[in-house]
Amino acid sequence: MEPIAAENNSDNINNKESSFQFQTSTYMQKFRLYETLSNFYMIGRNKSRTYWRVLKIDRLDPSELNIREDSTIYTESECSELLRRVHEGNISTGGLKFVTTCYGIVGFIKFLGPYYLLLITKRRRIGVICGHNVYAVLKSEMIPLPNSTVNSSINDKNEIRYKKLLCSVDLTKDFFFSYSYHVMRSLQKNLCNNDPDQVLYETMFVWNEFLTRGIRKHLKNTLWTVALVYGFFKQTTLSVSGRDLKLTLIARRSRHYAGTRYLKRGVNEKGRVANDVETEQIVFEDVSDGLPTQITSIVQNRGSIPLFWSQETSRLNIKPDIICMCL
Repeated sequence: MEPIAAENNSDNINNKESSFQFQTSTYMQKFRLYETLSNFYMIGRNKSRTYWRVLKIDRLDPSELNIREDSTIYTESECSELLRRVHEGNISTGGLKFVTTCYGIVGFIKFLGPYYLLLITKRRRIGVICGHNVYAVLKSEMIPLPNSTVNSSINDKNEIRYKKLLCSVDLTKDFFFSYSYHVMRSLQKNLCNNDPDQVLYETMFVWNEFLTRGIRKHLKNTLWTVALVYGFFKQTTLSVSGRDLKLTLIARRSRHYAGTRYLKRGVNEKGRVANDVETEQIVFEDVSDGLPTQITSIVQNRGSIPLFWSQETSRLNIKPDIICMCL
């Protein structure tokens, strides 16, 4: 087993209901993507269907990421009327067509040719932390931005190769996210700090920080994106002395200096240790309404020993001689 450097931190949080509030704007959690020949239109709404926004993505320039957010907050009927007008204005080129329903933007990426849009198209709830739902990805989709009439190198063999490499990352395994809870941070930090969402995306445990950098730079917000955390999330209910408790185990893997065990060791020149993982255990009483009055959070950080060192894998492939003993 690889030697590790670890640090423990535990805290009992009592009567913190008033401080367990995140200073975030109304968050959206369901989206519908439409297309015309020249633009994508993404419609986002909140859970109660009282907050509707529109995002416009240009499709004519494959080499640039051109995104514009409508500052207007619409009602459902106003949003439907807007889509109707967009359809009528583009009827000569095919009108407005529905593409897919999705649950957040993972990011935008560009290889050698055009930009691609990465979406979460199916999700599954895997737990609740103090009233905030946590989800896993069930299905994702990568959509090229340019339309079929735009000249781009989307079918270039190297472009296809890079696309396959990205698609080999299975987002349905070991990735999780939340719209209203900062799942990239420990419960203790969420209680003590109220950093803006833009800053939180730059933390070490947001796997898709680079993928969302372009849209966050354009819009100056994180309304349309989800912060994916790579690691482990498991929640179960325990009964102790007649009381139902929620036990949650979370592991967050750093996006810095990650890799397979025998290829990433020690520390790099930026001070990032290999395979840095933060593990958190949260226990609180399972209450039907409101927030639990007592919460326990224990955090452990582990990683490779912070020294410059490596290991030769060839010396580990020991093949002892097989000797047959005849009786």
